[in-house]
Amino acid sequence: MKNLKKALYAIVFACALSSFFQCASPKVATTNFEKQTPFTVRPVVFQEWYAGIKVGGTGINVFIPISNVNEGVVLNEVYFRNLKGKLVKNENKYTAILKNPSPNYTFQKAERPADYPFQLKEDECVISYLENGQTKYHKIISLKEVAGTYYENGPPSIYSRSGSNSMATLDEELDEN
Repeated sequence: MKNLKKALYAIVFACALSSFFQCASPKVATTNFEKQTPFTVRPVVFQEWYAGIKVGGTGINVFIPISNVNEGVVLNEVYFRNLKGKLVKNENKYTAILKNPSPNYTFQKAERPADYPFQLKEDECVISYLENGQTKYHKIISLKEVAGTYYENGPPSIYSRSGSNSMATLDEELDEN
């Protein structure tokens, strides 16, 4: 009887102790998107691309016209269709090349990685940025798709775009206000 009583106390103690310590994986809170941002975002467009060589693969170019960026703000990455890419400033807009990890030669949506922090719809993306050393996120909805492009010599490079005309641009120039 004493052993049964000790076992019961041990079980109750273990349950009480386990309720205080919960396991949780570190994830970005998808509900804490910034409504007011220290910059202005105009309508965002994207285009799918296909490389002309078999090992080139596929991906998505994302064009994000951003203006009036406050001091101390650094734009980092964009998350779109289960892909993530670095934002690079190119004249009056930021662009990102999202390479699809799929080995297929035709475009297929990327599988959502286990550590992908957001659950987004097909026409939504998230911008990450640093403001005073703190990482923040802003969700953009209603992205517009433009005609895809074909790169005959392989995938585009984020390092050689500034003088290149191979990447599609918006049909109309955006006014700077």
